[in-house]
Amino acid sequence: MVDEITPGAIPSLGIIEAQTSNFGGHPPEFWAERLTEKIVGYSEDNEPHVKEQAKAFRDVIYKVCLIYIKNAIKSYQSTLKQDLVKSGENELAKIIK
Repeated sequence: MVDEITPGAIPSLGIIEAQTSNFGGHPPEFWAERLTEKIVGYSEDNEPHVKEQAKAFRDVIYKVCLIYIKNAIKSYQSTLKQDLVKSGENELAKIIK
């Protein structure tokens, strides 16, 4: 028996999003924004001073996320370069640099 996905089942499945990019993956800023959206949320119905505090907090979280994502990319590139050098692929390591 095959179960069908019905509109009533959508809440249990969650919402699926897809965003594309041209000529490569998404930049760190894209991922920092997605991560920030998952961490920080606020209602537009809140009092103005609460909204302003939430927006300020969100901006700080975005900046922290962006820094760590960029550092993770640099770390991965360093590891990749070292792996290429160890395997004798010096020219490829220079390209990544």
